Amino acid sequence: MIQRTAAVAAGKATAAVSRRFRLGGGTALPGLVAQRIDPDVIRDLSGQLSEGSVIITGTNGKTTTARLLRGIAKEAGLKPVANRAGSNMMRGIAAALVDAAGWSGEIASAERRLGIFEVDEATLPLVAEAVYPRAVVFTNLFRDQLDRYGEVETVAAVWRAAVAGLPAEAAVVLNIDDPSVAALAVVAQGRVLTYGMNADARWCTVCGNELEYSAVMYGHLGHWRCTKCGNTRPEPDVFCGEFQAEANGSRLTLKLPGGLVEANLALTGLYNAYNALAAASGASALDLGRPAIQRGLNAATAGFGRQERMHVGGRGVQIMLAKNPAGLNQVLRTIAANGSNADLAVFLNDSIADGRDVSWIWDVDFELLEGKTRSVTVSGVRAWDMALRLKYAGIDGQGASPNVEPEPAQALKRALNATLEGGTLYVIPTYTAMLEVRDLLARWAGRGAFWEAE
Repeated sequence: MIQRTAAVAAGKATAAVSRRFRLGGGTALPGLVAQRIDPDVIRDLSGQLSEGSVIITGTNGKTTTARLLRGIAKEAGLKPVANRAGSNMMRGIAAALVDAAGWSGEIASAERRLGIFEVDEATLPLVAEAVYPRAVVFTNLFRDQLDRYGEVETVAAVWRAAVAGLPAEAAVVLNIDDPSVAALAVVAQGRVLTYGMNADARWCTVCGNELEYSAVMYGHLGHWRCTKCGNTRPEPDVFCGEFQAEANGSRLTLKLPGGLVEANLALTGLYNAYNALAAASGASALDLGRPAIQRGLNAATAGFGRQERMHVGGRGVQIMLAKNPAGLNQVLRTIAANGSNADLAVFLNDSIADGRDVSWIWDVDFELLEGKTRSVTVSGVRAWDMALRLKYAGIDGQGASPNVEPEPAQALKRALNATLEGGTLYVIPTYTAMLEVRDLLARWAGRGAFWEAE
């Protein structure tokens, strides 16, 4: 008890200093400090949450799914404890729990509190062992950061071991449209709840034969089957029966075990329909109820950097994080669907959190924007690599030739000046670039830091 109290106090003091001097908002370092003092701080604090915890993991969509699920939980009368700023390693979970605790080392008002933690794919086993989750939600498995994760089968193996080790009381929520995620049902010890759309994983997880698709949603997500061994996509427990894209959002009809939910989601793109499905399915696994799910989805807003909108200098700005081929292709499709003459600012970094290897940009369908851009500004540590990729995509000489400005602040100013007054600038950054450009834009727009966003 004394050790935990000391750990929480040290963590809270670290967070206060970090926020005071704008050193990152106290989203990770306080947790690291607390864990050094008390290695069991996550287990001890999460054990005090009266409603237990839920984990969300996957390559894409973790932050948005967790945000949507938090909104649903609030509508159900719960008080979420969450790593809202997206720090999804053990230290980020610890920091969120320390923030929710009082100086005594006890979770403040632990009654009706639910832990909602987005978790890095490779960190899942550690977090699952520490927080003893009521449910684990899997979004998808795409190729991402080969220098860190290796091929998708490496992550799939980690997930299989983690799921096999979950207690029978823990529900496993799976995206059945992703064959690699669907395969986790075989090793689950307890309840399995699946979701998908009613409408790089090419190989059968049972026999290794190439899969056949009767419908493809995006990437390798779709209605799949193996013609060799008969392994096939089951009918999902939760599905989206209607998806209609609108100018600034989407209209969804979800079929849940207890009936229909109709939602007007303030997020665009098919990939956000999947995020809504994941959140609704996680909420169903927690028995939060259809009214709360519907209210939560209808009230949802974009998270920081994930289709977040601002107004700067008479222009609209929309920040659309992109960190791997599957995610960036969906961003490009969303922009392309809005018509021609788009104004873009693209930022490519190669920090550890982005992935050192940027060769993935050659797997992105930038050709979707050929002839559809009015101005393009490229920046970041690897700006010239991105400019070369765009040239090969036909954006150089057709539509707008990229302007290269490695310094982010100057790049944003140039991109804003190139955007017509009253128009919209689409800012497409990798993760570390997103944190930097979002901070600049927020200050210019009079908005708070990313760790202050709900």
